[in-house]
Parts: sequence; structure tokens; C-alpha cells
Amino acid sequence: MSNTHALTTTGFDLPGYRILKSFGVVRGIIVRSRSIVGNFGARIQSIFGGNISIYTTLCEQARQEAFQLMLAHAGELGANAVIGVRYDATEIDAGITEVLCYGTAVFVETAG
Repeated sequence: MSNTHALTTTGFDLPGYRILKSFGVVRGIIVRSRSIVGNFGARIQSIFGGNISIYTTLCEQARQEAFQLMLAHAGELGANAVIGVRYDATEIDAGITEVLCYGTAVFVETAG
């Protein structure tokens, strides 16, 4: 599965497209916790230094799920693009993190 969508951007316009309608802010929220097994594996990796791939994978999966939820939210409103895409994360409790992906849902057409 692709990690992006052709009509999403962190910018506030899409080159080659004209925004016809804005639907407002859309978001995808996922709340994840680390497992005991994951924490143990990460501690072992941290002894050797470098990238802690177990946490990297967990973070990437959470971001991807939040992104897909945001796109679904935009699609439900009738949007075909999302501009101004951003991510945010908040630790809710020890080992429990909320990942939020948000942007502005818009309907665009090819400029021409």
C-alpha cells in the first residue's frame, strides 16, 4: 500500500489544480500502546545503539493508519484532495500515544 495519496500535500495548493470547494478540517486519530514484547525488544536494541526499529515500525504504522483515516474522513465529505497535511502526537499515558493526522479537505479539478 502506498504511504501517500496523489492529491495530498503539506502545502496549501496543488500545482496544476484549482480548488473548487473547501470542506474544512479533516482528521484521522489513532491511539497506540507499546506491547511488553515490543518494549523488551526495544530495550535490547537500545543496548547496541542506533535505530530502534521496533519503535520505528510502530510509529510508521500509527502514522499510516491515521493518514488513511484522514483520507476516509475527507472522502466521506466528498473531497478528492487534502491540503495542509500535518501530523501531531501526544502521550496520553505512559506507553500510550495518540497520533493525529489532519488537513483541509478540498474538491479540486485540473487547472486548464
